[in-house]
Amino acid sequence: MGIAEALAILAAAIGAGAINAVVGSGSLITFPTLLAFGLPPVVANVSNNTGLVPGNVSGVYGYRAELAGQRARLTRLGLASLAGGLTGAIALLALPAAVFGFIVPVLILIACVLVVAQPRLSAWVAARGASHPEHGGPLLIAGVYLAAVYGGYFGAAQGVLLIGLLGIFWTDGLQRVNAGKNVLVTIVNGIAAVIFILIAHIDWVVVALIAGGSIVGGLIGARVGRRLPPLALRLIVVAVGLIAVVKLLFFPR
Repeated sequence: MGIAEALAILAAAIGAGAINAVVGSGSLITFPTLLAFGLPPVVANVSNNTGLVPGNVSGVYGYRAELAGQRARLTRLGLASLAGGLTGAIALLALPAAVFGFIVPVLILIACVLVVAQPRLSAWVAARGASHPEHGGPLLIAGVYLAAVYGGYFGAAQGVLLIGLLGIFWTDGLQRVNAGKNVLVTIVNGIAAVIFILIAHIDWVVVALIAGGSIVGGLIGARVGRRLPPLALRLIVVAVGLIAVVKLLFFPR
């Protein structure tokens, strides 16, 4: 790997870390970059996932103020994320990409609709008494698990899915929802990275570059994202989700 390629991967990682902290889908930047430099798709995917984990952690740290009082529900949802991420990571190594490829764009589009409709849906859920004060109830746990399966398998736009789900069942503002999303994504990517390290072939130079860049980007993204009003953050989530759909439909890996 030459200096130019290394700098390009580092720059992509900074951008991905920032996007992940604000909404998710940073892999839409780093993953195509790795493919462009000739890495095989599976190696690029597992190396990218592993490298982004430190950036996920820095995003959680940047949103630590918004995490106050969320320990109980995030512990419960975190267990669902752990199980789902483990399932998805094993699926990536065991199944062909075509198994999930056709449904991923549909899931992201649904997530975008959920994000747009979240205020009305939240009011409807609360009016029917369907929300749970701690973690959102069994429907949210199931949704978080399925989102984690997808996240462990590929991961691009899992943040969009989670914001859509959490925003419906929680009564918190969008910034606290985003903080919770960062924790759950970190759990998913973390357990997937453990599986990949134990089983898959990883390019450790790439991992180091992405890790360093994503840490910086995660801190930048958290600083910027925490200052965004709810409407602006919601629009960014939807825009990133639509970009993800176009990428996956017309420029598949």
